[in-house]
Amino acid sequence: MSTIAITPDLIAQHQLTTGEYQKIVEILGREPTYTELGIFSVMWSEHCSYKSSRLHLKKLPTRGKLVVQGPGENAGIIDIGGGYVIAFKIESHNHPSFIEPFQGAATGSGGILRDIFTMGARPIAVLDSLRFGRLDDPKTGARNRRILSGVVAGIAHYGNCFGVPTVGGECIFEPCYDGNPLVNVFALGVCRKEDVFYAKAAGIGNPVIYVGARTGRDGIHGASMASAEFTEESKQKRPNVQVGDPFMEKLLLEACIEAMHTGAIVGIQDMGAAGLTCSTCEMGSRGEVGIEIELDKVPQRETGMTPYEIMLSESQERMLLVAAGGREQEVYQVFRKWGLEAVEIGKVTGDGKLRVRHHGNVVAEIPNRELADEAPLYDRPHTAPPAAPTVPPTEWNQPAIVAALPRLLSAPDICSKRWIWEQYDYQVRTNTIAGPERCDAAILRIKETGTAIALSLDGNGRYAYLSPREGAQLAVAECCRNLSTVGAQPVAATNCLNFGNPERPEIMAQLVEAIEGMSDACRFFETPITGGNVSLYNETLGEGIYPTPVLGIVGLLKIAAPLTIPFVNAGRAVVLLGGLGTCDDVRFGSTEYAKEIVGSLWGLPPALDLEREKRVQETMRQIAAGGLAESAHDLSDGGLAVALAECCFGARQIGAQVDLNSDLRPEILLFHEAPSRILVSTANPKAVLGLAAQHGVEAAVIGTTIENGLEIRQRGNTLGAWEIAALRPAYENALMG
Repeated sequence: MSTIAITPDLIAQHQLTTGEYQKIVEILGREPTYTELGIFSVMWSEHCSYKSSRLHLKKLPTRGKLVVQGPGENAGIIDIGGGYVIAFKIESHNHPSFIEPFQGAATGSGGILRDIFTMGARPIAVLDSLRFGRLDDPKTGARNRRILSGVVAGIAHYGNCFGVPTVGGECIFEPCYDGNPLVNVFALGVCRKEDVFYAKAAGIGNPVIYVGARTGRDGIHGASMASAEFTEESKQKRPNVQVGDPFMEKLLLEACIEAMHTGAIVGIQDMGAAGLTCSTCEMGSRGEVGIEIELDKVPQRETGMTPYEIMLSESQERMLLVAAGGREQEVYQVFRKWGLEAVEIGKVTGDGKLRVRHHGNVVAEIPNRELADEAPLYDRPHTAPPAAPTVPPTEWNQPAIVAALPRLLSAPDICSKRWIWEQYDYQVRTNTIAGPERCDAAILRIKETGTAIALSLDGNGRYAYLSPREGAQLAVAECCRNLSTVGAQPVAATNCLNFGNPERPEIMAQLVEAIEGMSDACRFFETPITGGNVSLYNETLGEGIYPTPVLGIVGLLKIAAPLTIPFVNAGRAVVLLGGLGTCDDVRFGSTEYAKEIVGSLWGLPPALDLEREKRVQETMRQIAAGGLAESAHDLSDGGLAVALAECCFGARQIGAQVDLNSDLRPEILLFHEAPSRILVSTANPKAVLGLAAQHGVEAAVIGTTIENGLEIRQRGNTLGAWEIAALRPAYENALMG
């Protein structure tokens, strides 16, 4: 086994510390080869090993009565009844999407889809959670628009070509994302419970088979690139971004599912981050076996590739299989049918090591467990999150309410994202019952069971910046509320934790507090975390993003006409579940009104009472199950006035006249964002109020739906009146002109 001189500069280039390098030497009992150094660098990167977060992720609840598979596999799995399960997970592709927006976002979609069908499940839905910088900034606006356009086009291209609907998500704009956009993609699939597969190698002597696209030089060191801050040199890292082919991935899906059904597959793993390195050592470690491969047999699309390049390449649309000995031909036959390569490149061994040969010579020999499961684990110092402004501005710019509402409706965070979702095929496969912006959650039909599932993504970086613990809890609560608003019972979650540099104690404190807050809320709502992703070092030139924990939660419901957002008929009572809420100046500083109208950020996020939130959600689910509501919409960004306006934007433009009995200042009354509130239109307000009373939930009839227009009064005094036809363009045409 040949070695090269390992210098401090070479160690640093691989983003390894001196201590980590010494641990490598101890594990091997010798100096590593260059290939081994590269293998350790990607497997011990933050992206693959979670070395800064693993300790704290153990605080999350991961078990539940419906959980079939929790964290540790490619995707989490829950039982949905009738002999079927769903597999789902969220992943980030933040760094690649900054460097090459189209391919970064496209391959992020491709990667999460492979995570789903690696488990044996057929993908049926995608949602995305996106964060970008300011579109109107004189210095960065043009670049941010280019990144936005590229990311959306990349997601649309991959999903549309692959044939999976993108049914919902969120898109937020903040200055802190100017140099570091976030691209989080959630995918979900369905299969029979007995058809679930795992990424575990087994059976000494069983063949290890490479299938799919050939290996190239794209994506080399993609995992370690995603584990470092951006610098002025980051633009030179375009070769670290993978290039995707959704049509080949569709073939790969069909071939893998068919091969699984032959019974000849023992284990399967996609080649995602860290490529061939990750798939071999993780499968071996999970199965407590070794894997030996010969790189000469790996299909390659470029000549002269070195062992280092082959092992670290993150070329897309590739999988690694372990087949039952003697049944290889069944596997080859399936992949030939679909026009894909399938080549035996190695075998399962009994020594627990990853052994890599090239031209017959051993170029790497590393114990799997130490490489995959026993990476360095850091309990990094964490002090307190960075201090946020606590005092509101002495003078607020307070325009008349009648002018403030259209300004908020046209704000980038609130306005319609139609420009985005119209680029997605959100109805392919004919399972979509409710797609983007129709309901508070996406709803999909599960044809196999005759039931439905609801899906929601949520996160608010401003809230988490002001209080990471409260911000994470609010994200869980709103996600669950979105599901409850359409009548679904929240049952399980996945998370994507986007943070800055964990080596800074104040940033590490944000991560720790967010995890602990999320843990408390998920336990309370009985939504165990079945898996997820941690994305750290989201900083550019020392400027970090807001802490941005994103939750994806799934819910179960019976198939019925969905409860949509717009008012349906005039002459119906408008009921506000949860009441008007309260808010002071300190809590008002986190609102969209503070951001867009006051032009400032201060204080704390909205106050959340978990018990009250749970009662409101249970009430809403019973209202939906009883068919008592014609429409329903939760109050979130922009508060009551924005929610009322959004309810008026249906096809018939049914409006509302409301009168609010409150002592709050008008701007706080209409635009504060206290949680645990849902707007319901109903022909049977007595029954709705009765259910609310049974659960101890404050509720009141605040108005009536009318043929046209929106009028808001406070104790009989008109605060504002608008024609819907005048409000609607502000909402629908703001994004990208």
